[in-house]
Amino acid sequence: MLPLVSGILLLDKPVGLSSNAALGRAKHALGMRKAGHTGTLDPLASGLLVLCFGEATKVAGYLLDGDKTYRAEVRLGVTTETDDAEGAVVESRPVPVLDEEAVERALAGFRGAIEQVPPMYSALKRDGERLYQLARRGETVERPARAVTVHDLVLLSRKDDRIELRVRCSKGTYIRSLARDLGEQLGCGAHLSALRRTHSEPFDIADAVDLEALLAMDSADARARLKPPDQALLQLPAIELDPDQAARVLNGQRLAGLATAAEGLVRLYAPQGFIGIGQSDGRGALQPKRLFRVALD
Repeated sequence: MLPLVSGILLLDKPVGLSSNAALGRAKHALGMRKAGHTGTLDPLASGLLVLCFGEATKVAGYLLDGDKTYRAEVRLGVTTETDDAEGAVVESRPVPVLDEEAVERALAGFRGAIEQVPPMYSALKRDGERLYQLARRGETVERPARAVTVHDLVLLSRKDDRIELRVRCSKGTYIRSLARDLGEQLGCGAHLSALRRTHSEPFDIADAVDLEALLAMDSADARARLKPPDQALLQLPAIELDPDQAARVLNGQRLAGLATAAEGLVRLYAPQGFIGIGQSDGRGALQPKRLFRVALD
């Protein structure tokens, strides 16, 4: 029987599979039950899906706020019910002659802090019901615009009615809405025809394992692909604790008299390794926040 293992798996999800289905297959490959993902990808999309297993599920919430990077293909001239290629066509319009300068002018309006209306086919709730459930019944409701940030928006290529973009954005950004709104800005309508996530802060697709390759591994080899949980938290300062301090922290006790750390969340390490997350008051006091099951002997 394999020992209990915790860690983060970087999975390259294929097109056509939901995030939950991909998670289920990864759980089977690793032979582990406790798992979760840190932000879904639609079945239409491929690319980086960050999965947390075992004790690493405790860091999942700290990954949700990270920026994401995508390669997006936008098809001009066709709008759909879902704002992507999975929905029925609502309208087709001729695509005007657009040079690169015209496209760049349109893109400029979507860079930085913007207001974005979520698509009807989304998991957001209205009066306790998912918007996509309303949409499937043919209902359309007002959706308040939400503030998001598009840090980078780069035109990679343009051919016929297709535009390829690289997008780095904040959490909560809908690339489908971006494609829809860009099409309206260009006067012809558009939808998202393909999407691939290449980065989910702090992780990159270059370090991900293909799902098919993962399923071909035995459980030990699959578990060897797990990254330590603290790799999700390298943006936080680290505090090294001695054995007595570590034991007290793992019992939920507050520490005082530590070397001063900046106020905020910190990574905690015993001599044996990472043991959890604490809250520093900036004056030498530390309160445990999120602890991991570890053996200190």
